[in-house]
Amino acid sequence: MTSQMDRAMGALAGVALGDALGMPAQTLQRPDIVSAYGRISDFVAPYSGHPVSHGLTSAQVTDDTEQTLLLAKLLIANPDGFDDHLWAQTLLEWEADVRARGLLDLLGPSSKSALEALAAGTSVKETGKNGTTNGAAMRIAPVGVMMPADDTAGLVEKVVEACQVTHSSREAIAAASAVAMTISQGLDGSSLEAALPKALEACKLGSSKGHPVGEAHMDARITDAIEAAATGGEEALLKTAGNSVASRESVAAAFGIAWLAKDDPWQVALLAANFGDDTDTIGAIACSMVGACTGLAAFPADKINRVLEVNHLDLEPIAGSLLHIRNEKSDRRRTAP
Repeated sequence: MTSQMDRAMGALAGVALGDALGMPAQTLQRPDIVSAYGRISDFVAPYSGHPVSHGLTSAQVTDDTEQTLLLAKLLIANPDGFDDHLWAQTLLEWEADVRARGLLDLLGPSSKSALEALAAGTSVKETGKNGTTNGAAMRIAPVGVMMPADDTAGLVEKVVEACQVTHSSREAIAAASAVAMTISQGLDGSSLEAALPKALEACKLGSSKGHPVGEAHMDARITDAIEAAATGGEEALLKTAGNSVASRESVAAAFGIAWLAKDDPWQVALLAANFGDDTDTIGAIACSMVGACTGLAAFPADKINRVLEVNHLDLEPIAGSLLHIRNEKSDRRRTAP
């Protein structure tokens, strides 16, 4: 496996690992996690009657991973465009399938509201303007794998396309842009620390592209979260960033958690699983960024294998296709007059 492929696999597998480890604790505050599970140190099944995860099993993934892979397939099928209505239909069909499986982890509030507005005839340019939650950032990893890091404008524009239907606020686009750029630089060999300046640059550019709704300075939220984590650990990070579904909280928290264990994706996933509230999404984002910056080889093989086997995931063809698109885009930029 080439270094770039190893890191692309790290990004995608990171989504699944962080998601699966955090799944049993999602929506629970830290004292409730301790009461239900102690400190999570491995995959556990959600307790019976869990408000969101009831019906899932140990090491099973949620919407974070499933929607990430759905977006990846859409991007692979149409690498130079984006079909908003097909994406909306894909999300609706996904939710119908989740209901048919008898599960409770459905579309998030921003996505649900946006798709209802689209069905009612609202323009696709308006449906996602109030979407400030982390649904865009949680599934943005394929854009980071697919888009070259030396084209900030192009990467952010692809993020905007992926966000438009459900999360076109400045807060959501900025947050997703920071995550995607971190992942993209990871594929080029950057460490998390080395990737941060350009990630913040993409974050600022993303903020200027969205509807003026939500956090106007997502880059500052990320910087503050990292500083809190570096100086005060988990408790300081929680106090500074928060852990809700809002992008300004959970995405900032994901950067802080990634910073705490930047060379160890398993430790990143464990920190996220015990962080409270949106644990699966914080874990998916943080572990994906670290996975891109360390590669699949940095993950415990037994943990990754379990997640892949339990969820019947075959990530290698997806990673390979996204990398092929990335390299084609890079070649076109190099040969452009």
